Amino acid sequence: MSTAPDSWRFDAIGTTWDIVTERRLPAAVRDEVSARIDEFDRDWSRFRADSVVSALARTPGAVPAPADAVPMLDALATLSDATGGAVNPLVGGSLDALGYDAAYTLRDRGATPAPARWRELLSWHDGRLALVEPATIDVGALGKGRLVDLVLGILVRSESGDLTVDAGGDLALRGRPQRIGLEHPFDPRRAIGVWEVTDAALCASAVNRRAWPSATGIGTLHHVLDARTGQPVRTIAATWAAAADAMAADAVATALFFDGGPRLAHEWGVEWVRMTTDGRVEWSPGCRADLFVRTDVGPGIAPASRPNSLEQ
Repeated sequence: MSTAPDSWRFDAIGTTWDIVTERRLPAAVRDEVSARIDEFDRDWSRFRADSVVSALARTPGAVPAPADAVPMLDALATLSDATGGAVNPLVGGSLDALGYDAAYTLRDRGATPAPARWRELLSWHDGRLALVEPATIDVGALGKGRLVDLVLGILVRSESGDLTVDAGGDLALRGRPQRIGLEHPFDPRRAIGVWEVTDAALCASAVNRRAWPSATGIGTLHHVLDARTGQPVRTIAATWAAAADAMAADAVATALFFDGGPRLAHEWGVEWVRMTTDGRVEWSPGCRADLFVRTDVGPGIAPASRPNSLEQ
């Protein structure tokens, strides 16, 4: 007789997590997961005054590098190169200026570009994480995906069978295939397609999440910024990326908001889908997502001029 899977839901790093396993996780495993998430948050959260990155923002200098510094910051450097500087690990100050700050004021104080010479200011090798000037490190371009991978790594050491780690829609799956709906960024009651994922990760980003009014009262702001201008991206509405690990999927989902994202995805072997703000849907060659779009103008782009031209 089969038993229903166990679901563990909790809030951490500003989002809701769902961990689904075939049996209830032992208390020791839950404690290890909670401790790893808290450690990551204490290292990288710019929303915590006691975090490593908050301390460096207040007092530049060098500290022992957190365990995840090299893989994440190396990947962020690659993202920066691929997007012509649109992705920048020192974008935290730009987010603060627009109101997405530690106090979550959502008060727009004007666009502030991130430091273009960030490589001169930030270093992270030889066991040290260092800043030479005040700046705020932000790993939001791929950090949640990295943490999903870390949590999954804890689970697979003790659990067999089907596993799902879902951190606010950034997913890592092991076991049986699962069909994941791709939420329409302009209407959460609809999906633009379904993606069947097996033993892989699927990450998404969209401008309808974490949005707030601009200081002018015209239009809205959101958390996906072009670091070169400090302004929110206005051409891409949502992205999805599937990869072997969640950090790569999360990174590509961010890169796809900018020129250079599709090329990086190709280099990393990551499949993707994205929707523009005028309602068109684009996807990578060979993408296995089942998209609810017309394809009469050829592969790779759906001829939708408005979101409601997508089929249900």
